[in-house]
Amino acid sequence: MSLSSVFSEAFYFFRNHLRQLALLTLPFIVVQLGIQYWLGGQFQAIDQNNPAFHTSHMIAVMVVLLVFSWFIAALTLFLEWRSQGYSPRNGQVLVGSLKFVPPLLLAGVFSALLIVAPSMLSAAFGPLWIIGLVLSIYLFARLAYVNFMVVTERLTPFEAIKASFRFANGTLVLKTMLVLLVYLPILQFGGLLIKLASAAGAPLQFVVEVLIAFIGLFVNIALFRLYMVNRKRAEAVQG
Repeated sequence: MSLSSVFSEAFYFFRNHLRQLALLTLPFIVVQLGIQYWLGGQFQAIDQNNPAFHTSHMIAVMVVLLVFSWFIAALTLFLEWRSQGYSPRNGQVLVGSLKFVPPLLLAGVFSALLIVAPSMLSAAFGPLWIIGLVLSIYLFARLAYVNFMVVTERLTPFEAIKASFRFANGTLVLKTMLVLLVYLPILQFGGLLIKLASAAGAPLQFVVEVLIAFIGLFVNIALFRLYMVNRKRAEAVQG
């Protein structure tokens, strides 16, 4: 399947299920961004000469990670059930996705460490940082399917990381990168809107950030569609 077909199907899915997606995901986005806003204000108030981080800050960070993991689990499970022809209620999705929160949290942490490691290590060697950045981008594409592996394949975190790395090979890596690049115009346009909204005050800026994050779900949907197409193709070859 061509990328244009992937994007078209993702767009129609996003449009046709807009209301249910909004009801399912917006509460997660609001809570996550709300905590991040609070943390941002807390960190700005910290004395830079004598920084002190409190237990409440650590708890807030942990809550953000848990909320994000549940958010990804619910979104992925919804996409999986819809791809199988089911019409689940949001309550069913929320309850069914809870069991995936711990493995998704672990998979996310380990994947993030693997992705940023080349950039962090190469930063110590001056101009070589660009090589580390390229490697990190490449690893990001190879590990882009970890969340799907955890939810749809029911794999453990480490199994999901290895499976995603094996799965995203050949031309699929390039297609994955192109799908992920869609984030750039969304973020760029969103940044412009957020800048304009900031002049009107924090409430409007927060609403705009929530809407931009919601629109960004289109990339997740397109990536899931790309995953399902290539997963079926791989199963057909093996069969």
